[in-house]
Amino acid sequence: MQTLPSLTIGQYTVPYPIVQGGMGIRVSGANLAAAVANAGGIGIISAVGLGMQSPHFNIDEKNPKKRQTEFFRANQLALIDELQKARALSPKGVLGVNIMVAARDYESLVRTAVDHGIDLIFSGAGLPLNLPEITAHRPEVALVPIISSVRAAQVICKKWQRLYDRLPDAFVVENPQAAGGHLGAKAEDLGDPAIAPETVLPALVQYLSGFERPIPVVAAGGICDRASLTHALSLGASGTQIGTRFIPTEECDADPRYKEFHLQARPEDIVLVPSPVGLPGRALRNAFVDRVNRGDTPGLKDQCFANCLQVCKFRDRRETYCILRALDRACRGDVDNGLVFAGSCVGGSPRIQPVAEVMAELVAG
Repeated sequence: MQTLPSLTIGQYTVPYPIVQGGMGIRVSGANLAAAVANAGGIGIISAVGLGMQSPHFNIDEKNPKKRQTEFFRANQLALIDELQKARALSPKGVLGVNIMVAARDYESLVRTAVDHGIDLIFSGAGLPLNLPEITAHRPEVALVPIISSVRAAQVICKKWQRLYDRLPDAFVVENPQAAGGHLGAKAEDLGDPAIAPETVLPALVQYLSGFERPIPVVAAGGICDRASLTHALSLGASGTQIGTRFIPTEECDADPRYKEFHLQARPEDIVLVPSPVGLPGRALRNAFVDRVNRGDTPGLKDQCFANCLQVCKFRDRRETYCILRALDRACRGDVDNGLVFAGSCVGGSPRIQPVAEVMAELVAG
């Protein structure tokens, strides 16, 4: 195989074209991000729900309004903790943070990240149309929208140019047919060839070639080994984003039982599950997912935890489940009663491995 190229996003260059996916809640924290950065990739901390397991937050089930305010503040403080820890573990590594547009504390988390030394902001689950405005005081921070279509890239580029005289430093392009977590397509559209990477990646690269400076494309979803990585690059991508492959690692920040659940999973265990955000997610089958897919509403007696999302069927219509609680339960090790997101590439790990070993396998040529 040919030697892999380096990856440059904004002013940051890493030896290998690998971005570690941002996985919440606390699946990808400081330990995982720093380990990937030290091994030559870009390490990513997910900002989703960091306050839940932090010392900054005391759950008050009796006062939802107070809980929301304290939760958002705890998210900020916990993010600062993770950023400082990651930088201490990886003083020279390239580190980013993944922050969802759909989160109600999106802007405060973005400001917190850029004010505490992050190198890159990855932003999806909606179009980050005002991201340049929020980060204008830190122009050195690279801005990377996460999208699933060329149309989304066109909207972002046109608005950023018109309002802020700026373009994205890169795009992450999710493949809804293989990615884990929330997907950028409806379930009935997942078989459409128009959203396949073989269609979207070349078209996006062609569109971005019309700008004066390079805007690299990072392919995400279904990438877990050297062959799938090389295939993504052959379609025109400059880099790849890999999430699921890094879960069964020593440095992954999730509970050991969560890692073991991934380690034992096989492709036939992957299912789609409805989500309160309105789009499906890709997850590992367990008792929780079975109940949801039967139409049950596990946790319906729960209160909305913290009014954390802009759009939420559980909060607004008491449908599905509280996504924050479901992800948190799983990350803490309750893999039967929580939501375990996963991409299509499960079953590729022989054991719980160090990140450096996984990276060596991914880049071995």
